[in-house]
Amino acid sequence: MESVKGYIFDLDGTLVDSALDFDMLREKLGFPKGVPVLEHVDKLPDPESRSVALEKIYQFELDGARKATWMPGADRLISELRHQGIPTGILTRNMREAVALTQEKLGLDVDIVLTREDCAPKPDPEGLQKIAEQWSLSAAQCVYIGDFLFDLQAARNAGMYSWFYAGQKRPHYAEEADRVICHFDEIHTELRQRLM
Repeated sequence: MESVKGYIFDLDGTLVDSALDFDMLREKLGFPKGVPVLEHVDKLPDPESRSVALEKIYQFELDGARKATWMPGADRLISELRHQGIPTGILTRNMREAVALTQEKLGLDVDIVLTREDCAPKPDPEGLQKIAEQWSLSAAQCVYIGDFLFDLQAARNAGMYSWFYAGQKRPHYAEEADRVICHFDEIHTELRQRLM
Protein backbone atom coordinates (compact mmCIF):
# COMPACT_ATOMS: atom_id res chain seq x y z
CA MET A 1 0.00 0.00 0.00
CA GLU A 2 2.75 2.46 0.96
CA SER A 3 4.30 2.31 -2.51
CA VAL A 4 0.98 3.01 -4.31
CA LYS A 5 0.77 6.69 -5.20
CA GLY A 6 -2.05 6.60 -7.78
CA TYR A 7 -5.27 4.57 -8.07
CA ILE A 8 -6.82 3.73 -11.43
CA PHE A 9 -10.13 1.88 -11.69
CA ASP A 10 -12.13 0.04 -14.28
CA LEU A 11 -15.70 1.37 -14.34
CA ASP A 12 -18.46 -1.19 -15.00
CA GLY A 13 -18.37 -4.12 -12.61
CA THR A 14 -15.74 -2.37 -10.49
CA LEU A 15 -16.74 1.12 -9.32
CA VAL A 16 -20.30 0.83 -10.59
CA ASP A 17 -22.89 -1.81 -11.32
CA SER A 18 -24.41 -1.04 -14.72
CA ALA A 19 -26.14 -4.42 -15.03
CA LEU A 20 -24.40 -4.96 -18.38
CA ASP A 21 -25.10 -8.45 -19.71
CA PHE A 22 -22.45 -9.05 -22.37
CA ASP A 23 -23.73 -12.55 -23.14
CA MET A 24 -27.10 -11.04 -24.01
CA LEU A 25 -25.39 -8.35 -26.13
CA ARG A 26 -23.41 -10.98 -28.05
CA GLU A 27 -26.64 -12.87 -28.67
CA LYS A 28 -28.35 -9.70 -29.98
CA LEU A 29 -25.39 -9.03 -32.24
CA GLY A 30 -25.20 -12.63 -33.43
CA PHE A 31 -21.62 -12.90 -32.14
CA PRO A 32 -20.10 -16.16 -30.87
CA LYS A 33 -20.13 -16.72 -27.11
CA GLY A 34 -17.16 -15.32 -25.22
CA VAL A 35 -15.64 -13.20 -28.01
CA PRO A 36 -14.44 -9.68 -27.07
CA VAL A 37 -17.20 -7.48 -28.51
CA LEU A 38 -15.14 -4.50 -29.71
CA GLU A 39 -12.52 -6.65 -31.38
CA HIS A 40 -15.19 -8.76 -33.09
CA VAL A 41 -16.92 -5.66 -34.48
CA ASP A 42 -13.62 -4.61 -36.07
CA LYS A 43 -13.49 -7.98 -37.87
CA LEU A 44 -16.96 -7.67 -39.44
CA PRO A 45 -16.56 -7.80 -43.22
CA ASP A 46 -18.71 -4.89 -44.34
CA PRO A 47 -19.23 -1.30 -43.12
CA GLU A 48 -23.02 -1.67 -42.81
CA SER A 49 -22.71 -4.66 -40.43
CA ARG A 50 -20.20 -2.71 -38.34
CA SER A 51 -22.46 0.33 -38.27
CA VAL A 52 -25.51 -1.68 -37.13
CA ALA A 53 -23.45 -3.46 -34.46
CA LEU A 54 -21.95 -0.20 -33.17
CA GLU A 55 -25.42 1.37 -32.87
CA LYS A 56 -26.61 -1.60 -30.76
CA ILE A 57 -23.50 -1.33 -28.58
CA TYR A 58 -24.07 2.44 -28.24
CA GLN A 59 -27.64 1.90 -26.97
CA PHE A 60 -26.49 -0.96 -24.71
CA GLU A 61 -23.87 1.24 -23.02
CA LEU A 62 -26.19 4.21 -22.59
CA ASP A 63 -28.83 1.95 -21.05
CA GLY A 64 -26.20 0.64 -18.62
CA ALA A 65 -25.16 4.18 -17.70
CA ARG A 66 -28.77 5.11 -16.92
CA LYS A 67 -29.05 2.12 -14.56
CA ALA A 68 -25.63 2.57 -12.91
CA THR A 69 -25.34 2.38 -9.13
CA TRP A 70 -22.26 2.47 -6.90
CA MET A 71 -20.61 -0.80 -5.95
CA PRO A 72 -20.62 -1.20 -2.14
CA GLY A 73 -18.09 1.16 -0.56
CA ALA A 74 -16.78 2.52 -3.88
CA ASP A 75 -18.07 6.06 -3.34
CA ARG A 76 -16.57 6.16 0.16
CA LEU A 77 -13.21 4.96 -1.17
CA ILE A 78 -13.11 7.56 -3.96
CA SER A 79 -13.99 10.29 -1.42
CA GLU A 80 -11.19 9.14 0.90
CA LEU A 81 -8.62 9.09 -1.91
CA ARG A 82 -9.70 12.60 -2.95
CA HIS A 83 -9.55 13.74 0.69
CA GLN A 84 -5.97 12.46 0.99
CA GLY A 85 -4.92 14.08 -2.29
CA ILE A 86 -4.15 10.74 -3.94
CA PRO A 87 -4.65 10.83 -7.73
CA THR A 88 -7.60 8.83 -9.04
CA GLY A 89 -8.45 7.76 -12.56
CA ILE A 90 -10.69 5.55 -14.66
CA LEU A 91 -9.67 3.48 -17.65
CA THR A 92 -12.59 1.78 -19.40
CA ARG A 93 -13.45 0.11 -22.68
CA ASN A 94 -16.72 2.07 -22.61
CA MET A 95 -17.48 5.05 -24.83
CA ARG A 96 -17.03 8.57 -23.50
CA GLU A 97 -20.73 9.51 -23.67
CA ALA A 98 -21.84 6.60 -21.46
CA VAL A 99 -19.05 7.27 -18.96
CA ALA A 100 -20.00 10.97 -18.73
CA LEU A 101 -23.63 9.99 -18.11
CA THR A 102 -22.56 7.59 -15.32
CA GLN A 103 -20.35 10.27 -13.74
CA GLU A 104 -23.15 12.83 -13.83
CA LYS A 105 -25.72 10.41 -12.42
CA LEU A 106 -23.53 9.29 -9.50
CA GLY A 107 -21.40 12.40 -8.91
CA LEU A 108 -18.33 10.28 -9.69
CA ASP A 109 -15.37 12.67 -9.40
CA VAL A 110 -11.90 11.49 -10.45
CA ASP A 111 -8.84 13.28 -11.84
CA ILE A 112 -8.73 11.62 -15.25
CA VAL A 113 -10.94 9.38 -17.38
CA LEU A 114 -9.79 7.53 -20.48
CA THR A 115 -12.27 5.68 -22.70
CA ARG A 116 -11.90 3.64 -25.86
CA GLU A 117 -11.90 6.90 -27.85
CA ASP A 118 -8.72 7.97 -26.04
CA CYS A 119 -6.47 4.92 -26.33
CA ALA A 120 -6.25 1.32 -27.47
CA PRO A 121 -8.70 -0.87 -25.52
CA LYS A 122 -7.52 -3.10 -22.71
CA PRO A 123 -5.59 -5.39 -22.43
CA ASP A 124 -3.36 -2.91 -24.30
CA PRO A 125 -1.42 -0.95 -21.62
CA GLU A 126 -1.53 2.38 -23.48
CA GLY A 127 -4.25 3.96 -21.34
CA LEU A 128 -2.61 3.02 -18.05
CA GLN A 129 0.74 4.31 -19.27
CA LYS A 130 -0.85 7.61 -20.34
CA ILE A 131 -2.44 8.12 -16.93
CA ALA A 132 0.77 7.37 -14.99
CA GLU A 133 2.68 9.72 -17.29
CA GLN A 134 0.16 12.51 -16.76
CA TRP A 135 0.59 12.10 -13.00
CA SER A 136 4.40 12.04 -13.36
CA LEU A 137 4.41 8.64 -11.64
CA SER A 138 6.11 5.45 -12.71
CA ALA A 139 3.82 2.53 -13.58
CA ALA A 140 5.20 0.71 -10.51
CA GLN A 141 3.76 3.49 -8.28
CA CYS A 142 0.23 2.91 -9.56
CA VAL A 143 -2.42 0.24 -9.12
CA TYR A 144 -5.16 -0.73 -11.54
CA ILE A 145 -8.30 -2.22 -9.99
CA GLY A 146 -10.71 -4.16 -12.17
CA ASP A 147 -13.06 -7.12 -12.34
CA PHE A 148 -12.06 -8.88 -15.56
CA LEU A 149 -9.11 -10.70 -17.09
CA PHE A 150 -8.37 -7.80 -19.48
CA ASP A 151 -7.88 -5.53 -16.45
CA LEU A 152 -5.26 -7.84 -14.95
CA GLN A 153 -3.53 -8.24 -18.31
CA ALA A 154 -3.49 -4.47 -18.95
CA ALA A 155 -1.93 -3.82 -15.52
CA ARG A 156 0.68 -6.51 -16.06
CA ASN A 157 1.45 -5.20 -19.56
CA ALA A 158 1.91 -1.71 -18.11
CA GLY A 159 4.09 -2.86 -15.20
CA MET A 160 1.48 -1.82 -12.60
CA TYR A 161 0.06 -3.54 -9.55
CA SER A 162 -3.15 -5.40 -10.44
CA TRP A 163 -5.91 -5.72 -7.86
CA PHE A 164 -8.96 -7.79 -8.69
CA TYR A 165 -12.34 -6.59 -7.43
CA ALA A 166 -14.19 -9.83 -6.72
CA GLY A 167 -17.41 -8.68 -5.06
CA GLN A 168 -19.47 -11.89 -5.05
CA LYS A 169 -17.49 -13.68 -7.75
CA ARG A 170 -14.00 -15.13 -7.91
CA PRO A 171 -13.12 -16.54 -11.35
CA HIS A 172 -10.03 -18.72 -11.73
CA TYR A 173 -8.01 -15.88 -13.29
CA ALA A 174 -8.41 -13.76 -10.13
CA GLU A 175 -5.38 -15.65 -8.81
CA GLU A 176 -3.25 -13.81 -11.39
CA ALA A 177 -3.84 -10.52 -9.53
CA ASP A 178 -1.43 -9.09 -6.98
CA ARG A 179 -4.38 -8.80 -4.62
CA VAL A 180 -8.05 -9.79 -4.51
CA ILE A 181 -10.53 -7.35 -2.92
CA CYS A 182 -14.01 -8.43 -1.87
CA HIS A 183 -15.18 -5.02 -0.61
CA PHE A 184 -13.79 -1.51 -1.08
CA ASP A 185 -13.94 -0.95 2.69
CA GLU A 186 -10.76 -3.06 2.88
CA ILE A 187 -8.80 -0.34 1.06
CA HIS A 188 -10.69 2.49 2.77
CA THR A 189 -9.75 1.13 6.22
CA GLU A 190 -6.08 0.78 5.23
CA LEU A 191 -5.98 4.35 3.93
CA ARG A 192 -7.52 5.68 7.15
CA GLN A 193 -5.01 3.73 9.26
CA ARG A 194 -2.14 5.31 7.33
CA LEU A 195 -3.24 8.69 8.67
CA MET A 196 -3.08 7.53 12.30
